[in-house]
Amino acid sequence: MAPRRGGDGGNAGGELPKRLKTDGAILQTIKDFAEATARAGIRGEKRSLSDLALEESCREVAELGSGEVKEEIEKLVLSVTKSILQGQGLAYTVPSRTSANQLYVEELDRIVLKDKTSIRPFASSSTVKKTAITTRILELVHQLCSKQIHVTKRDLFYTDVKLFTEQAQSDTVLDDVSCMLGCTRTSLNVVASEKGVVVGRLVFVEDGDRIDCTKMGVGGKAIPPNIDKIQDMESDALFILLVEKDAAFMRLAEDRFYNRFPCVIVTAKGQPDVATRLFLRKMKMELRLPVLGLVDSDPYGLKILSVYMSGSKNMSYDSASLTTPDIKWLGVRPSDLDKYRIPQQCRLPMSELDVKTGRDLLEEDFIKKDPRWYQELELMVKNKEKAEIQALSSFGFQYLSEVYLPMKLQERDWI
Repeated sequence: MAPRRGGDGGNAGGELPKRLKTDGAILQTIKDFAEATARAGIRGEKRSLSDLALEESCREVAELGSGEVKEEIEKLVLSVTKSILQGQGLAYTVPSRTSANQLYVEELDRIVLKDKTSIRPFASSSTVKKTAITTRILELVHQLCSKQIHVTKRDLFYTDVKLFTEQAQSDTVLDDVSCMLGCTRTSLNVVASEKGVVVGRLVFVEDGDRIDCTKMGVGGKAIPPNIDKIQDMESDALFILLVEKDAAFMRLAEDRFYNRFPCVIVTAKGQPDVATRLFLRKMKMELRLPVLGLVDSDPYGLKILSVYMSGSKNMSYDSASLTTPDIKWLGVRPSDLDKYRIPQQCRLPMSELDVKTGRDLLEEDFIKKDPRWYQELELMVKNKEKAEIQALSSFGFQYLSEVYLPMKLQERDWI
């Protein structure tokens, strides 16, 4: 008789727990994996663009202090002033951040920005407003660096609402300015509002206060927007669990999953923000722990995982400080839907846009380089069905923490 294909869930909820080994045996498996990861080090950690003989010239920014950023702004303003006095007008040379100017570098496993630039003149009706916004942003960043204070992107927008019109305008130009000055966006002293949270076996000092993330409750500890204030990270965790959504994070936090299987659990509650990406990289670099990713079984879950690993095209100029290489895709993977007999009522049909997004991802270099990732995504697009992490709750609200994740860890079932 052929095995059932996840129609009513079979009795997967009863079968799998019987196959689970003791916690001690599973912990030994994780310890072996963690030790191997620590020995291997972080892939490409010490490699940079300058170490590679690339055919195309690329641009990369660096972390600068407030004084250095001020100096770069003043140099730029002097250059523009000289141009005006020579009768050539006000214009900025701005690095192009379009998709056509992006390059995936397999040796570094991240997206970088090529060296193409464009001119943004004030004397052009198509760019006059953006040039004015660029000048205003430079002025505001200079003030922040002079006073050595930080503001949020929202605060920056509200300093000149009539000029900026909408926050997307000031946010975009802020990235342009970062690229023009050759510094990371955090060097500009402008941060995003708190979004990501962390819980589990991690202790660190934040602005002089000692934070124990095992005592942060179900909601976890908010990841501060200014990562520079985090120091002296300590942990007895065996791995970092990166979770896409807040609901799964809360389930694992409430079940104290990190005590049963020592780990640090992190989420950005959806799309990764800069602070969470910086925090994850800092943990990986300092603690030498493997990172396992738990995302929805849909194209967007995979895109979110790719942003943590290889960077976003929007901020490719800063990928060196924002990416965490070698994240393992733990789940929920398309093959898991049948393997764990996820009921049909918990699976969702993929929309035409979902399928298109999946097919587009199949063309991405970071997917093509790993046959197992490619095979999973190909299966998703072929079956045209997706499922959220919460689909596992059909077997019980604690199935995620009591069966699914322990089984994944026991079988080293990640790619």
